[in-house]
Amino acid sequence: MATSDAPLEIGHVALTVRDLPAVGAFYQRALGLAPLSQDGATLRLGAGGRLLLELRRDPAARPSSPREAGLYHTAFLVPTRADLGRWLAHVAETRVPLDGASDHLVSEAIYLADPEGNGIEVYVDRPRAAWPMTATGLQMASDPLDYPGILAAGAGSHWAGMPEGSAIGHVHLRVGAMEGTEAFYGQTLGMALTTRFPSANFFGSGGYHHHIGTNIWQSRGAGRRAPGGSGLAEVVMRADPAELAAIAGRAGMAAGTLALQDPWGTAITIAAK
Repeated sequence: MATSDAPLEIGHVALTVRDLPAVGAFYQRALGLAPLSQDGATLRLGAGGRLLLELRRDPAARPSSPREAGLYHTAFLVPTRADLGRWLAHVAETRVPLDGASDHLVSEAIYLADPEGNGIEVYVDRPRAAWPMTATGLQMASDPLDYPGILAAGAGSHWAGMPEGSAIGHVHLRVGAMEGTEAFYGQTLGMALTTRFPSANFFGSGGYHHHIGTNIWQSRGAGRRAPGGSGLAEVVMRADPAELAAIAGRAGMAAGTLALQDPWGTAITIAAK
């Protein structure tokens, strides 16, 4: 299953960055994103001509804290396990620092951060038929990753940049409390609560394991985001026309592109596919 099969999916993520040249170079070198356009203050990066990441320059932005609400990580979904293996070999060869890796049962994921501390995940999904279900819903975990198997899957060819068909599979957010996430992401945006943990909730559309994750691992008790900070500027989502109209109705807004904020002030923009 592709994220694009869902009525509501992630389009791209926008970040406010203090040092645009350094952060932009990192995403091109480490992740293989290709520049799509630049106007001096904004750099747009993607894969296969598809916009995935927008970097907005603001040298005066206040550095964000992991204790604030905001971005936990942006998750770049690659099409195949071989793509993940080629990328893993690339970061090993170029000595890109990694922060960790996990087998989540529904996916295999590797973690790192950009020069300004914005979290990144690069992952591949397992086939949907292999996703483990229990009586309480979809099962996810953080088991050790099979590094040798992933590297073997990508053996024989080199990383040539983020491949066509890559997408922002999900965005994981820091919030101040679990209360309020279900009302906004579940009820207003209409996504299913696919997996619940004591300190994290995962929401997906159209049967996908999750398009949005929320956690309080570092940000318990955080209030609304203060203006002027670096980090996540907005998450731009795309919806089928019927889904977009339904969200507008639940939010009490006129039809069209919707500019929303979650209870902690994170901007969520929803446009038509």
